[in-house]
Amino acid sequence: MLHIVAYDICSPRRLRHVAKACKDYGFRVEKSVFECDLEQKHFDALWKRLQAVIDPDEDALIAYRICSSCESSIQSAGILKRPEKPIAYIF
Repeated sequence: MLHIVAYDICSPRRLRHVAKACKDYGFRVEKSVFECDLEQKHFDALWKRLQAVIDPDEDALIAYRICSSCESSIQSAGILKRPEKPIAYIF
């Protein structure tokens, strides 16, 4: 299932940790936006890891689940290049 993860992190240290976690599970499509095509158990692991890093009083973190029928209608323009479907993930 495709998830879009976006964040706004105040601390540079926490920002690096959040970005690294997102890179481990997905593809950056914008500076603070990632596409993560994951089974639910892997998304849950990512979400738990992200929540352990952020400060809920200062930072913002959001994820949207995109169903397969909606995924086919995603549009992009400009220099943005959406990732292709992965063959396999190695965790």
